[in-house]
Amino acid sequence: MSRVYLDWNATAPLRPEAKAATAAAMEVVGNPSSVHAEGRAAKALVERARAQVAEAVGCKSAEVVFTSGATEAASVLGRLPAGHDVLVDETAHDALWAHVRMVDWVGRPHGPGHTLAMGLANSETGIVTEPPEKVEEQWPFGQAWADWLLLDVTQAIGRLPFSFAWSGADFAILSAHKLGGPKGVGALIVRDGVDIPPLSLGGGQEMGRRSGTENVVGIAGFGAAAEAAMRDLAEGVWDRVEKLRNILEITIEAASPQTIFVGKAARRLPNTSCFLTPGWKGETQVMAMDLAGFAISAGSACSSGKVRESRVLRAMGFAPEQAASAIRVSLGPATTEDEVLRFAEAWGERAKRRARAA
Repeated sequence: MSRVYLDWNATAPLRPEAKAATAAAMEVVGNPSSVHAEGRAAKALVERARAQVAEAVGCKSAEVVFTSGATEAASVLGRLPAGHDVLVDETAHDALWAHVRMVDWVGRPHGPGHTLAMGLANSETGIVTEPPEKVEEQWPFGQAWADWLLLDVTQAIGRLPFSFAWSGADFAILSAHKLGGPKGVGALIVRDGVDIPPLSLGGGQEMGRRSGTENVVGIAGFGAAAEAAMRDLAEGVWDRVEKLRNILEITIEAASPQTIFVGKAARRLPNTSCFLTPGWKGETQVMAMDLAGFAISAGSACSSGKVRESRVLRAMGFAPEQAASAIRVSLGPATTEDEVLRFAEAWGERAKRRARAA
């Protein structure tokens, strides 16, 4: 039987709309910074995509800065003023953790300014965390100390309703390939009026915030994918995906009552199921299911493959042996009920076989 792809949080398959847009953009020869007709044609593709991404994120077009992905966009945290502290949520992606500049984890942070960086939806567990409002009782440490808020919306855009305009955030980061666009392109959203040093120096492209000739082909695909993703969201496509996720969990639980579903009682992404079976290593499960024809993961694509338990699950209070036994199954609009049931059956057979051998 054909392989079944259940790792949409790592990367979503390229949407037909994005594929068509990238193919069309390849025929446009001009540099978007050139003033001649060919350059203006390339510039038009970039600006159309900027408007499409802005519509999906709920921000102004001028607030969208195209990057190579969310990781580069997160490097804005490294461009903040000297002495500016960065507090990162414990369950945030490694791209944010790489920029932690906290001096004191116990008391109040030090320095002239402070930024809170967090993920809106966790890539491993799917758990959604609402951003705090900028009032004293809700900011960390019980103080209205943070100047800026950065949201990683990489997993949320196109799957959950979101508007940068009402989020209270000053920055947001996202990647095209998570919503069916090409790999290697993303965006940094910078609230109008917030002044930051450029991500890279050079010719002053992207309104002076990220120099370097724009990836016109990737950007065109990004815009098309963003527009298609919002159409799916409006049409309730992810409601169907959530029902499939629930069928998966009910079936898995029946086959293995000792399995723990992470965040089952919390608000989650509609497509994500993270579950752990104590004593059965996640890497072993991933390899077994891969041989059976199913693509899943043992956590974030950026950290899976490294022999260590999930930092996110450890931060949530799970013991090391529990965290090491977690796998993530993430579905998408193309996933079918038959595929979900086939996976659950194959996984359940291996779980029962392992239990009998124990």
